[in-house]
Amino acid sequence: MPSAPQPDRAPVAPVSAEEVERNGSGAQALIGYHLDLTGADGAGRVILDIDDRHLNRHGSLHGGIVAMMLDAASGFAVSRASDGPVLPNVATVSLNTNYVAPARGGRRVTAVGHVTGGGRKVVFASAQLLDQDGTLLATASGVFRCIRA
Repeated sequence: MPSAPQPDRAPVAPVSAEEVERNGSGAQALIGYHLDLTGADGAGRVILDIDDRHLNRHGSLHGGIVAMMLDAASGFAVSRASDGPVLPNVATVSLNTNYVAPARGGRRVTAVGHVTGGGRKVVFASAQLLDQDGTLLATASGVFRCIRA
């Protein structure tokens, strides 16, 4: 089946960490998570205060939101690992997610991503989702491609 014509879109220019934290994305605004890209360890941190809109029918944080947070934390760690004053755009090639324990409403969870290897264009990263007490809730490992504007 032929694909529909796509409108011409200019590439999204890389931005500074401060701009990303300040402006975010549509997905970030929809879910309501916050970014912390300030750590000296180079990690990407995604923080969410869980409320009723984030819960599945079992009363725990929806697995899709867990995966989104792990993906974002890993991707931002990859962006932060690049040279230069701006964060390059990053695309997820693959993400393997492991769910360890449920996250309940009314709690704060933080996804922390770190680069684990790779080169200039293809980078490997992993992330953990922890609750406010440090309990491990989920892990992920992924492959990311840096997109130069």
